[in-house]
Amino acid sequence: MQLALLDWVIIGGYFVVALGVGLYFKARAGSSFVEYFASGRSLPWWIAGTSMVATTFAADTPLAVTGLIAENGLAGNWFWWAFAFGGMLTVFVFAKLWRRAEVLTDVELIELRYAGKPAAFLRGFRAVYVAVVVNSFVIGWVTQAMLTVLRNTVLTDLPEDSWYDVWLVFGMLGITGVYSVLSGMWGVAITDMVQFVLAMIGCTMLAYVAVEHVGGIDALREKTAANFGGTQVFDFVPDFSDAAAWMPAGVFLALALGQWWATWYPGAEPGGGGYIVQRMASCKDEQHAFKATLFFNLAHYCVRPWPWILVAFAALAMHPELRTWAVDGDPTTDPGAGYPMVMSLAPVGLAGLLMVTFLAAYMSTISTQMNWGASYIVNDLYRRFVKPDADDKQLVRMSRVASGLVLLLGALCAVWMRAMSISVADAWAILAALGGGLGSVFLLRWFWWRVNAWSEIAAMVASIGLYFAVTGWQAGLAPDARMAGQYTSLLVATGSLAVWLIVTFVTAPERAEVLIAFYRKVRPDGPGWAPVAADAPDVRADGNLGVSLLCAVLGTAAIWMTLPGVGALIFGEFAKGAGLLAAAASCLYAVLRLSTRAASAS
Repeated sequence: MQLALLDWVIIGGYFVVALGVGLYFKARAGSSFVEYFASGRSLPWWIAGTSMVATTFAADTPLAVTGLIAENGLAGNWFWWAFAFGGMLTVFVFAKLWRRAEVLTDVELIELRYAGKPAAFLRGFRAVYVAVVVNSFVIGWVTQAMLTVLRNTVLTDLPEDSWYDVWLVFGMLGITGVYSVLSGMWGVAITDMVQFVLAMIGCTMLAYVAVEHVGGIDALREKTAANFGGTQVFDFVPDFSDAAAWMPAGVFLALALGQWWATWYPGAEPGGGGYIVQRMASCKDEQHAFKATLFFNLAHYCVRPWPWILVAFAALAMHPELRTWAVDGDPTTDPGAGYPMVMSLAPVGLAGLLMVTFLAAYMSTISTQMNWGASYIVNDLYRRFVKPDADDKQLVRMSRVASGLVLLLGALCAVWMRAMSISVADAWAILAALGGGLGSVFLLRWFWWRVNAWSEIAAMVASIGLYFAVTGWQAGLAPDARMAGQYTSLLVATGSLAVWLIVTFVTAPERAEVLIAFYRKVRPDGPGWAPVAADAPDVRADGNLGVSLLCAVLGTAAIWMTLPGVGALIFGEFAKGAGLLAAAASCLYAVLRLSTRAASAS
């Protein structure tokens, strides 16, 4: 893909805007610790929600979607669509609880919910694990994705052993680092909004160009089906009656029924967590936190996917070898590269916008990872264990140093992942499997008073131990005898659940005063808190847990009907599409009525 002067002007203009935002919010970010990491708890819902959506749209996301479709057809996206119910639980059940907790990070909740040395250890360990291990891994894989984009667009003639692309991306990291360190959460959130709008415009225009190049929607469907021996590549739910189904029934069920509760995954944590909690903590109040997470989930699942999916189908129609790359297991081939390969079709102007699309997606994620990772280092390590009496000036200074450290660790991880030829799809699968087993305890700690710090420690240790045990066992088997990665995650999650439940019952519960203090502050609902509620008769819980769970179910149904409904309209199946969208609208209407009634009753 050749870039003309207009393209370079568009790219240069984007960098000027990004740096300008950083400089504009420098003084505000430096005014206090809470301002730097939580925007002074003053973000309106539409900024916070858009920031959530932008952050989960990284440079790797369209590539990973392309790889999933190349391997399992459209149904491969159930890897992340399956998280929708967990997301809706966050909207209707957990968003208000997180905002009431008034924490800056999700691991700060640990010492609000538990107490003593186990809680202190757990908070410190989780802070290091998320800030150093998980955060570096995420920065590493999105950097790998950006390198893939460059090598398949503007650097197609670059020798395989050249590091020119790496140094170019490190330059982008430097620019991102400057505005992120200067501007804090306000700068991150505002640049996220700009980046998301640019990214969606670019992806939508590329989808149009790609479909037109193939010959239109009908030709796209015909060519893709002809390349792969049938139409199952387009199935939203796999055809399990087909003996050669791309996705077996067991894999689909493991994803659809187990993914939302079993796996801790950045941006889709059961019970909420990570940078989603950081955005909720930055909101003005509970209602803004609720609206922000609702907007995020609807945009994340219903608005963004189809431009990516159409480009993925166009890539499969143009490059049949992508399917072979997806199933042959060769680490040197990445089916996700099909997405940037299609970008070569872009005319002058759109080429520059598409490069800005990926730059924006990449830099949005990096800026969030920097700010989010630094929040753990400063709030949960430095302020908690090193200097509890630090003032705002010291904390802000340390925050900027920690942001730079997070960026450096991520860059080193990116170099390691490049050397090890770890693909984006592999990185997604590894992180999901490592987080298997944590989801259940993260959910139940809000519903059941008996969960204690040892429960979480046991879940964490069991999750990591079982993952390496299962993968080690699988490595000793013949390739055709190994389990699918989805089964590995579910096996780890189930084993971890059993371990932490046993540990819960053989260890002492948290002290009554700790539980009562948590109950007074957060007011969790449900029968699992009955003994604590009896000791705090003056505290009134919302009393609408049943309605909230029903809203989560209906909201998930709306998402899972909107996705195929939009697809049906795109492919000319108007009656089917209209029916699905009408059913989705009915679910959303019921959600609106139920949630309004519940809010007025509480």
